[in-house]
Amino acid sequence: MGVPPIYGLYACLVPLFLYALFGTSKQLSIGPVAVTAILIMSGVSQLADPFSEKFIALVLFAGFLIGVLQIIMSVLRMGFLVNLISQPVISGFISAAAIIIIISQLSESLGIDIPSFKYTHQTLAYTFKHLIDVHWITFVMCLFSIVVITVLKKWKRSFPGALTVLMITTIVTYVFDLDQKGLSVIESVPKGLPSFNIPEMSYDTMMALIPTVLTVTFIGYVGSIGIAKSIEMKNRDHVVKPNQELFALGIAKVIGAFFLAVPSSGSYSRTAINDEAGGKTTVSSIIAAVMVLLSLLFLTTLFFYIPKAVLAAIILVSVFGLINFSEAKYLFKLRRRDFVVMIITFVGTLVFGVENGIFIGVILSFVFLQYYSSRPHIAELVNIPGTTYYRNINRFPDAIQSSNYLIIRFDNQLYFGNAGYFKDAIQEYVTNRNPKPKFLILDNTNMHDIDSTGLHVLEDICQYLEGLDIQLLIIGSIGPVRDFLKRSGFTDKLGLEHYYLTIEDAVNHAENRKAHDKVHEVAVQFNEKRRSFLD
Repeated sequence: MGVPPIYGLYACLVPLFLYALFGTSKQLSIGPVAVTAILIMSGVSQLADPFSEKFIALVLFAGFLIGVLQIIMSVLRMGFLVNLISQPVISGFISAAAIIIIISQLSESLGIDIPSFKYTHQTLAYTFKHLIDVHWITFVMCLFSIVVITVLKKWKRSFPGALTVLMITTIVTYVFDLDQKGLSVIESVPKGLPSFNIPEMSYDTMMALIPTVLTVTFIGYVGSIGIAKSIEMKNRDHVVKPNQELFALGIAKVIGAFFLAVPSSGSYSRTAINDEAGGKTTVSSIIAAVMVLLSLLFLTTLFFYIPKAVLAAIILVSVFGLINFSEAKYLFKLRRRDFVVMIITFVGTLVFGVENGIFIGVILSFVFLQYYSSRPHIAELVNIPGTTYYRNINRFPDAIQSSNYLIIRFDNQLYFGNAGYFKDAIQEYVTNRNPKPKFLILDNTNMHDIDSTGLHVLEDICQYLEGLDIQLLIIGSIGPVRDFLKRSGFTDKLGLEHYYLTIEDAVNHAENRKAHDKVHEVAVQFNEKRRSFLD
């Protein structure tokens, strides 16, 4: 994140207490997480140099603003907005962010003094050019830590492998004076609890931080609620309330900012360990905060000889698992357009930065959504021999196709985005049918909404069919659509006798079979909206 390690402890103090009081997840553990860190680092580093006093002040102010925004979203019950970011976008971004984090740790893990670059590929290129400058004690220490932590993690997930390695390497560094041989250590860590501090605030600074604030707000909340929901599904002993979670995360950031706490979010690794260790309520978070408090009061002098290479190793082990190869393979097999969104988000994040990468992914998701929504599925239905079922002719090519009527099913809402496509499709079906049918039966079962543009197109189609002496029959319209058509006058213009509940009823009418008057009467009555006792 670009701040001294002590701020990581501060972020696990007051925010943990506050989340324990206001959060709805019993096992979620919050604190500084890799994705939030890289987002903060990417945004704030454009305004100040990492680890400088100005940078730290901006990070604290950013955390305050993120918290305020999350509280406002909670009050306005806007938790649903996180659904605007699709899973492929999140997967692609997190995988790219993991690689960015890994590259950002090359300096500490290799012992090379790497300048701060704007883009990841610049850092990577510089590292390759200066591999000859690797400090081997640092590299071996980092590699040893990665191997041991990984082995211990596979042996027993709840075992504190990172803490064990940290203690061993710190002792080794102290005994063999490795800090005097070029191994970088944390050195002095401030003792005591964080003091009350009002973040430096100004309008100009706030406007400069807005892109970072918006990005961290959404990504941090999406990650936190995702973790909380997964634990809820696993244990089924509580219910996570999204809007309350927004408030809990927001208040933790707002008040935490006054106690030097950098922005925190839900951590999957800490939450998983908390769950596996037997944590059943938010008391586990309070205990964790108490342990941090005791560390700040009595253990900071022991942090002096902690090798930065080991901290880098802990970070590397944590983020390796964020690179989601399995999700990419799954999406490639399941749905190619989601795979494309994930890959473009991944590449965009690596090339153009984290905020631009997310923006590219979200925009691309909406482009795909609009494209496929503007070209919805339309099917010609035919009768399956010996049954009263009507199915897609492309899936049942041997089914019976009548020359007297044409049945079309439209599988989407009818609105301005797809109204033109709907009209063109109907005209194409009618034009390609030889001889021309006497009836067009429009199956509205899956048409869940219609707007004014859709209505005008429906009127145009009706007029077009009248010119060809084809009668339009509508079946299966749901209540809201029927109400809309009734209010517009279209129902009366078409005639109540041309509305039916089922395809079979419409076909009976088209084939001049015995009228199902009772059923048709029910269909017409459904156009009258039932009054509630509250009216």
